[in-house]
Amino acid sequence: MILPLLDDFLLNLKTQNYSEETIYNYDRDLRVFDQFLQESPIPFEKVDKKVINQYKAYLISRDRKTAKEEESRKRLSSFSINRMLSSLRSYLKFLIEMDYKTPVPPEAVKLTKTERKIIQVPEIEELIKLIEAPSSLETNPKVALRNRVALEVLFATGMRISELLSLNRGQLDESGRLFVRGKGKKERFVYLTPRARRHLEKYLATRKDNAPAIFIPYMGRNINSRDRRLSNNYLQAKIKAYREKLRINIPISAHSLRHGFATYLAESGASPAAIQILLGHESLETTTRYVHASDRFAEETHRKYHPLKESK
Repeated sequence: MILPLLDDFLLNLKTQNYSEETIYNYDRDLRVFDQFLQESPIPFEKVDKKVINQYKAYLISRDRKTAKEEESRKRLSSFSINRMLSSLRSYLKFLIEMDYKTPVPPEAVKLTKTERKIIQVPEIEELIKLIEAPSSLETNPKVALRNRVALEVLFATGMRISELLSLNRGQLDESGRLFVRGKGKKERFVYLTPRARRHLEKYLATRKDNAPAIFIPYMGRNINSRDRRLSNNYLQAKIKAYREKLRINIPISAHSLRHGFATYLAESGASPAAIQILLGHESLETTTRYVHASDRFAEETHRKYHPLKESK
């Protein structure tokens, strides 16, 4: 490791109440930059704008190594590259705050142009089929109920998968509200539909353990651990498997349920400001990207509001 004060930078993030996941991401991203400098080899003190451009080219190429010094198997998206460059910016800003001489200013790290993603939202009928899929596709009744509840709660509330899998029983109140801690440890309420609440209560009634987590694994090494919790990878893999068995041709992930939640609320006339609160977005601009995700919504808007909509 040749990056100066990296441990101090990570400690500073911790003292600012950043989540463990966020701190891990900063550490991982900066280790890639450190690996690049070692391979070049370029001492940190010799980093300049030319080196930063070389690093950006390195991130785009397949020759780069991961933070674990393994050969990369796929190209990074522009969004991932910008996240890594933003991590480097934050690190340089910290060095300046600590009166450490930096070879380049943070603003010298320019972000790359991002491709515009067209967000595909499945039809509501397809989402319903996916949500109900565990009941018919899982052979283990306990797994079927748990996975069905996880998908029901995701779509009912619009929460992130990380928020779902970190849920504890104490976060559910008698009215069907869930108290969620989201990105940046921002707290908000999300609300269960009567349908989701019914399935969740049925699932919790079958639990004979004292684990605090709402969603727990039934197999694996930590089966007897009180702190056991269902993993992100498991649930995403299950969603993919259900989609393939149902022959839904639009890719669906846990995030698709969040997009669908926002899009179909908007199509029903919900206020973007209210959707922003439910999603836990800091910016309304972020929310509108979810709200306008549906081609059908755009088509209906055009048909309803175009000044020459009347045919003569």
